[in-house]
Amino acid sequence: MQISVWLKSSRNHLKQWVNAGLAVILLIAYQSQVAAEIAEDLNPPIEQTLSQSTPILPPHPSVTALETLGRKMFFDANLSASGRLSCASCHDPRHAYGPANGLAVQLGGHDMRAQGPRAVPSLRYLQTVPLFTEHFHDEDVDDSVDAGPTGGFTWDGRAASLHEQARIPLLAAAEMANSNPAQVVAAIKRSVYVGEFSQVFGVDIFQDNEAAFKAACTALEVFQQNPEEFYPYTSKYDAFLRGETKLSRREAHGLDLFNDPQKGNCASCHPSALGRNRAFPNFTDFGYIAIGVPRNRQLQANADPDYFDLGLCGPFRQDLADQSRYCGLFRTPSLRNVATRQVFFHNGVFHNLLQVLHFYVGRDSHPEKYYAKDAEGRVMKYDDLPGRYHDHVNQDAPFGGDIKDRPVLTNREINDIIAFLHTLSDGWSSTH
Repeated sequence: MQISVWLKSSRNHLKQWVNAGLAVILLIAYQSQVAAEIAEDLNPPIEQTLSQSTPILPPHPSVTALETLGRKMFFDANLSASGRLSCASCHDPRHAYGPANGLAVQLGGHDMRAQGPRAVPSLRYLQTVPLFTEHFHDEDVDDSVDAGPTGGFTWDGRAASLHEQARIPLLAAAEMANSNPAQVVAAIKRSVYVGEFSQVFGVDIFQDNEAAFKAACTALEVFQQNPEEFYPYTSKYDAFLRGETKLSRREAHGLDLFNDPQKGNCASCHPSALGRNRAFPNFTDFGYIAIGVPRNRQLQANADPDYFDLGLCGPFRQDLADQSRYCGLFRTPSLRNVATRQVFFHNGVFHNLLQVLHFYVGRDSHPEKYYAKDAEGRVMKYDDLPGRYHDHVNQDAPFGGDIKDRPVLTNREINDIIAFLHTLSDGWSSTH
């Protein structure tokens, strides 16, 4: 009797629990359905949202697509105000992406008569340029040593990346001479690759001129990181480092002189040895140095006796204008493909390697050969630098010495160094 009463009571409780549970489940389901309906009203399906208000962007552009587009832009003279100057006009791939002529500075501007501000450097072997810093510590040498200002793009390092560097000539008055980014974008809209530009960056890219201009600089930046074009490492010296060939007697002697701190001492700024993890050398430490090169009086800007190009501290770089200790310092260029060049130093004052090497060894012992004289016949040494900055000029070998001292390199030794420098030209073949 007691058992039957307990079972009946238990069944009643169980029924109540089940009914209560079903009620809760139904309530939760109802609330979920209402919430879903509200959410759908507030947040329609993503496809519907995209079709109504958001442009459908292309997939992330591939490197190949960016390279291809950047290459077309690099060779497009219509991106300049004159319609006659492309990036390749000054950075010729047949000349290691440097100038194809011996002009100290290249001509540009609206009428192609304006002189550029500085000699055009090569665009090759810039892939390892560090960000500009005033205090650089080189892990490949001795990271406890502060090497001073290092890195950045252009002669004064004011561009932090190839992207920023690409922007400079497009807008420079003496170069491609566009008044603003919108003018560059307008030229792209008229180009034969405008459809390709939209495919790479999205159909709405031209709705914002600044965004389109940045996209253009990105394409140019990516193109300039193509290894086969911009850092191929195909010189005879590269083959020598790989053990594929030997240097001639003169080339090997030139390398020894290049490295010797008491002779050429070139490797102090242009390292020639394999780096960390056996990385091939780029023949620059990307540091800054004042060489005291003669004033180039063929430059129109130098007609003003009060004008001086001071490199790191101006006039084109402004953020270090108050750092007088940097005045006269310019970034050390790579010596790769240097034998293909016809113009040297930031002001293009010399036109062959023989002139450059003789200047290095004779600057201080025979200054009359390189510097102009004043009205009284006195040699104006370091005449492209105000006198208050003359103590910035480097005096390490092969510089230095007193008037009429014997140069640290003989003519034969100079010729052997030049023979070695020719081994740094890309495109070498054992059949040459």
